[in-house]
Amino acid sequence: MTDQRTLTADRAQSALATNKVLRNTYALLSLTLLFSGAVAGVAMAVNAPHPGLIITLVGYFGLLFAVEKTKNSGWGLVTVFGLTGFMGYTLGPILSAYIGAFSNGGQIVMLAMGGTGAIFLGLSAYALTSGRRFNQWAGALFVGILVAFVLGLGAVLFNVPALSLAVSAMFVLLMSGLILYQTGEIVHGGETNYISATVTLFVSIYNLFLSLLQLLGAFMGED
Repeated sequence: MTDQRTLTADRAQSALATNKVLRNTYALLSLTLLFSGAVAGVAMAVNAPHPGLIITLVGYFGLLFAVEKTKNSGWGLVTVFGLTGFMGYTLGPILSAYIGAFSNGGQIVMLAMGGTGAIFLGLSAYALTSGRRFNQWAGALFVGILVAFVLGLGAVLFNVPALSLAVSAMFVLLMSGLILYQTGEIVHGGETNYISATVTLFVSIYNLFLSLLQLLGAFMGED
């Protein structure tokens, strides 16, 4: 009887910890999305230039490294907002370019935003309610993202539009899988740090949005 009570108590404690991580993750994710969007809006308003590929990559990976090093301290929140704010800044000039390049650029941006929201909410709801864990996808997702990243760099450096579109399609699938994986890990206790979970979901949403934006621009853009 004592063992059963101990087991029940342990399960209850584990469930409470999981719920806490989930609540903190979604609360911080909401704040970082709002902050990143605000920074992107300011960048658009002042017509800020895009920092370029090299500065973007150095800034992104440098801040990502800082988040990883500080995720268990109070500085973790500072570095998270630093990373998401920087990504918002890089997004502003991209949005301005789409709005300026196409007569229906605003519509394309809104469709990409709506599609990103619908995909994220749908996949999150499925991961939360299905009871499934997607940890078996970890290896495939890592390899797929690495391959897509390298191909994406190649598409930019050698200016291959068809490859760029293919990479965008790959990222839509990979980021969708990453959202399922990360949410499943939170639900099943595989991820206990809400800062790490927030960054993973934020990066997934960011890349999903950019990929949808590029695909919609290619197939729906009107001069």
